[in-house]
Amino acid sequence: MTKVDVLLGLQWGDEGKGKIVDVLAPKYDVVARFQGGPNAGHTLEFDGKKHVLHQIPSGIFREKTKNIIGNGVVLDPIVLKREIEGVADKFGLNLYDNLFISKKAQLIIPTHRLLDQAYETAKGVNKIGSTLKGIGPTYQDKIGRQGLRVGDILSPNFKEKFEHLTQIHFSILKDHAIEYNWVELSEQFFTAVEFIKKFKLIESEYFINQELESGSTILAEGAQGSLLDIDFGSYPFVTSSNTVTAGACTGLGVAPKHIGQVYGIFKAYSTRVGSGPFPTELLDEEGERMRKEGNEFGSTTGRPRRCGWIDLPSLKYSIMINGVTQLLMMKADVLSIFPTIKICTHYKLENGESTTLLPYELVNEKITPVYTEMPGWQTNVKGIRKEEMPVALENYINFLEKELQVPITMVSTGPDRTQTIYR
Repeated sequence: MTKVDVLLGLQWGDEGKGKIVDVLAPKYDVVARFQGGPNAGHTLEFDGKKHVLHQIPSGIFREKTKNIIGNGVVLDPIVLKREIEGVADKFGLNLYDNLFISKKAQLIIPTHRLLDQAYETAKGVNKIGSTLKGIGPTYQDKIGRQGLRVGDILSPNFKEKFEHLTQIHFSILKDHAIEYNWVELSEQFFTAVEFIKKFKLIESEYFINQELESGSTILAEGAQGSLLDIDFGSYPFVTSSNTVTAGACTGLGVAPKHIGQVYGIFKAYSTRVGSGPFPTELLDEEGERMRKEGNEFGSTTGRPRRCGWIDLPSLKYSIMINGVTQLLMMKADVLSIFPTIKICTHYKLENGESTTLLPYELVNEKITPVYTEMPGWQTNVKGIRKEEMPVALENYINFLEKELQVPITMVSTGPDRTQTIYR
């Protein structure tokens, strides 16, 4: 029996997972998304074309790969319809044969998006920085045992179930001043539901385990990043799902003994979208240069990302809770503009204590990053071959490997699938 390899982000999301899934996909028979929803944006670039996927697994551009939207995903039919049509128009892909959707995936209905907007507005200055895609309210309904699932759309009384849930939502929304056109929103939703019925709606846990038994190679694709995990992230500034390796087990129905390699993806620096703690954030000209050079704007929301130097205590934490076996470093080319590169090796806390551990009170504790400095490579490394790697970049990678105690097996030097160094 084969294993399920897991690929996930080790920071606050936006690490470049889409590109890496696309690069690795030829090795796998199956690529499966195990959590999150349209709040994710996985950007892929090849043949001079760029595309952002929100809910479809990133193996979709490989013709022979089966792509599964797992039970841990929250699915917006409207967004999925738009996304499938976009892929068909731009790339001429027919997804009816190689896209499979779990019947147990939760449905995002239009009132979930309205609730997301209402809750975020009500928080005022304490807002989380939600993408307003309805993710949180959908997971709330899932945990509250009143949500709708993809399999429910096949039920003869689905409309009745839908109306029952929307009435619950409307009773909450009446206390919030949110404007919407319900006729338009519900029409869009039911058109999308009919569209989704044409696809393969499956018992995904059986499907995946049968693929394992038949010897298929499987890659589980995570969304967001480990530091946004509902349990282990910088709570409450987190997402609503388990973004770590354990989430692949519950989000796909895979036993822990079947997990194989765990690919941990990280940027050569750090970024974060929305609110929440960020110890190494640069609020100066250096941060602005980093943002501009890395084109750091959210692929889902377009919001500018906060930028800062690499943070080793948080990376070590993510490696530990995920059981990472290989590290993949993204965007090495972005740091080419800096004469000096800084690496946060530990934190200094308010009480003067020095630590390499992530404090429980990451939100309100005043954390001062302590840096080690290294010379930058200051040369264009975009698309270079392994033998052309500057010594300063090699030294940077070796330093990180020694600190993190996990091999860095791949270095990305540009957005295209060809701009990749295998070590």
